[in-house]
Amino acid sequence: MSLENENSKSVQDLLEAFHKLDTPSISDALDQLGIVGGCLGLTPIVSGSKLVGKAYTVHYIPVGQQKGTVGDFLDELDSTDVVVIDNNGRLDCTVWGDLMTIRASKIGIAGTIIDGVCRDIPRINELRYPIFTKGRYMVTGKDRVQVDATNIPVNICGIQVKQGDIIVGDDSGVVVVPSECAAEVEFVARNIAEAEYKIEQALWDGDKLSDSRKRVGYHFLQSRKTKN
Repeated sequence: MSLENENSKSVQDLLEAFHKLDTPSISDALDQLGIVGGCLGLTPIVSGSKLVGKAYTVHYIPVGQQKGTVGDFLDELDSTDVVVIDNNGRLDCTVWGDLMTIRASKIGIAGTIIDGVCRDIPRINELRYPIFTKGRYMVTGKDRVQVDATNIPVNICGIQVKQGDIIVGDDSGVVVVPSECAAEVEFVARNIAEAEYKIEQALWDGDKLSDSRKRVGYHFLQSRKTKN
């Protein structure tokens, strides 16, 4: 299928396509297209979980004299959404716990990423909820942080995330795919994944690593392509 046809895919079609890809292939595609999208430091709480969906962004700030809420925004979301929380990378207080995990699991939300930490890990493991954070810490965010805004551009590990950007997370980490070029990224990532699969099959058949890589141009798969 050509890239022109790819651009006609619906958001749901794109989400299903990204479900079939891993973050290394997507990261290589982003490199080839000159897009920075890897979220350094985010890892899954539940090993083996995968997250794919559209970004619903949430921005937190420290509380002031008039303390605000930590937010009840989950009730607005559905199974295509990923909660993307910008807590400025804070490790000293959490913005996600067991009540949010239960509600998110009940709704079927695609998952959560946090530039910060979460708590109540046993519940997350029990429900196998896909959540990717910078760690875990039991101290509450109540009376320490508050929701400032939702669905605005936020900063996650130095990467800008906008409402509707596609988020993919697996055991290798989290990548952000800008919505405006998602079809092209998926197309390139799929081609890269197919090339690597050919190498893998050749290696299982006893081929030399150098020969199998050379055959599919492995060393240039993620290289930035120059446009005429």
